Amino acid sequence: MRQMRMTDELRSLGRSGVAEAEAADDLATLDAVRVAYLGKKGSLTAVLRGLGSLPSEERPEVGRVANEVRAELESAIDARRAELAAKALEERVAAEAVDVTLPGRRRPAGHVHLIDQVVREIVDIFVGLGYRVASGPEVELDWYNFTALNTPPDHPARSLQDTFYVKDLSGDRAAVAGESDVVLRTHTSPVQVRVMESAKPPIYIVAPGRCYRRDIPDPSHTPQFNQIEGLVVDEGITFGDLKGTLEHFVREMFGADRRTRIRPHFFGFTEPSAEVDVSCGICGGHGCRFCKGTGWLEILGCGMVDPNVFGYAGVDAERYTGFAFGMGAERIAALRHDIPDLRVFLESDVRFLRQF
Repeated sequence: MRQMRMTDELRSLGRSGVAEAEAADDLATLDAVRVAYLGKKGSLTAVLRGLGSLPSEERPEVGRVANEVRAELESAIDARRAELAAKALEERVAAEAVDVTLPGRRRPAGHVHLIDQVVREIVDIFVGLGYRVASGPEVELDWYNFTALNTPPDHPARSLQDTFYVKDLSGDRAAVAGESDVVLRTHTSPVQVRVMESAKPPIYIVAPGRCYRRDIPDPSHTPQFNQIEGLVVDEGITFGDLKGTLEHFVREMFGADRRTRIRPHFFGFTEPSAEVDVSCGICGGHGCRFCKGTGWLEILGCGMVDPNVFGYAGVDAERYTGFAFGMGAERIAALRHDIPDLRVFLESDVRFLRQF
């Protein structure tokens, strides 16, 4: 009688445990069901503690029923746990789903700075004429920056260029008393001398690069700027070759409708020297505020290489002639895009730069 009562109680616990397991709606509730029935203080465990009070001949049957009930409960709990885990995964996937058909969030694409664009375009024009690109150090010796360009220490043209001097640790005596013989180059012309020293004519080069002068920033000056200089050394080169080359450059850079004008000027390293103007793109050469009523805008300086410069560089001035020119990339960009203030190129204002 006692055996039947215990087996009936075990089967009843099994049925209720399976029902609770199947009804559990989350993993926490299911774990609570497992502890309530199969834990150390669970209902099924409490019934089995009374197994020792049964007669020995009744114990096997009750043990068999207890094992069956435990197996059913464990099976029901495992099955429900698998279902709840799959359901939780589906809900998580649905919550974190990404619709790949929607457009993504794109970062705005950057582009080359306007000044670099202009430098590359200028270089491309002259490379198309057969020139090659040359470069030199930005920290330069006084010899290459001034003396070898026909600008000795006592030359008045030196006063026109406010120079950044670098501390000279070599111990050499400076060409100018009280100043260093090492400078931040004031133009890319030193590259011309270095090329003439290391290469034999014919020479056709352009030398782009950064230059430095002690200028206070204003609408037309900055202490750091980009310059592109050109040099041609060959037999039979004339001022007519220089004029034709620069007229071609102006047409390519500013458009076929722009006119050029060449005015006499002075540069220490060229003779004769000239400045080149281009007709104003705003007023078409009739005169406006941008061109100060003249109809012309200055773009570069040029001239035939002075024989003294050939002498410093070791080039035979009796056999070879040549011309040189130099222009500021910031000025070319400003004139091309009608920008009145060069300082905007250094401010990194994205609202301005994204226009180009």
